[in-house]
Amino acid sequence: MKILSIDIGNTTTRFGLVVDDQTKHTSSVLTPSLEKADNELSIALKDAHLRGDLLDGIAFSSVVPPATKWLENILSTTKSSVPSLHLTCENCPLPINYPNPQEIGQDRLANAIGAKMLYGIPTVVIDMGTTVNFDIVTKDGYEGGIIAPGLGVITRYLHEQTALLPQLNPQDLIVSTGIGKTTVEAMKIGCVVGFEGMIQSLLDCVRAELNQLGHSEPTIIATGGSAGILPQKWLKYIEFNPDITLQGLAAAFVEYKKDCSSS
Repeated sequence: MKILSIDIGNTTTRFGLVVDDQTKHTSSVLTPSLEKADNELSIALKDAHLRGDLLDGIAFSSVVPPATKWLENILSTTKSSVPSLHLTCENCPLPINYPNPQEIGQDRLANAIGAKMLYGIPTVVIDMGTTVNFDIVTKDGYEGGIIAPGLGVITRYLHEQTALLPQLNPQDLIVSTGIGKTTVEAMKIGCVVGFEGMIQSLLDCVRAELNQLGHSEPTIIATGGSAGILPQKWLKYIEFNPDITLQGLAAAFVEYKKDCSSS
C-alpha cells in the first residue's frame, strides 16, 4: 500500500510516502508555517487529492490542535477519494495499558505501533524532539513511558533564564573535552554530556523495571532530531530509525482498513 504519513510535532511537521513498510520521499516543514499554500506539505496534499489514484490513504498524528484543525479542514473540504486516518487512542490497533489513554501523544502511539511492527516486543522507543519521549511496548500492548526535556529545550532554557549565557545552536554541540575553557564550551559540555547521562539513566530505569516484571531484554530504538547526538558506543545496542513515526502511522492505517473491511 502507498500511504502518505504526516506527523505534526510542536516544532516540525514530518511527512513522507510509506510503501510496503519502506519510507520514501520524506520531508519536513516548520509547524507554524503549515498554513502557507506554498509549503511542501500543502503542495503534496493538493497533489494527493488531484491524483488520488496514486495513494491508498493518508494517515496523520498531531500534538498541535490548531494544526490538527487545519489538516482536518483540508481533508474534509477537498473532493478526494483518498481515505484518511487521524490516529488517536480510540482507533489505535495496539492494546493500551494506560489509565487515561487520551493523555498519550498521538506521535507516541505511532512510535509504539511502528516499533512492534518492525522490531517485535518488548521494545523501547526513545524519541528525541522538543521533548524526549520514552515509549514502551510489551506483549500487553502500550505500557506508558517517560517525558523529559529535549536538547533544544535545555539549551534555550539556559539562555532565557540567565542574563549572560548565550543561545546555543542545538545542531552544533560537538564536544571534544570534559573541561570547558570558554563559556560556550562549558555550556556545550553540560548540555551534551548531561543529555547523554539523562538518556542513559532513564533507559537503565526502564530496563530494570521490565526485567523485574519478567520481560526479556527490550530492543531499543532511537529517533528524532537529536538522536545523532548520542555517542558512537551506543550504536552497539540501539537501533536508529528516523522514520519510525511515519511507518507506525502507515501500519495503523493498514489495520484500520482491515477493520473497515471486516465490519
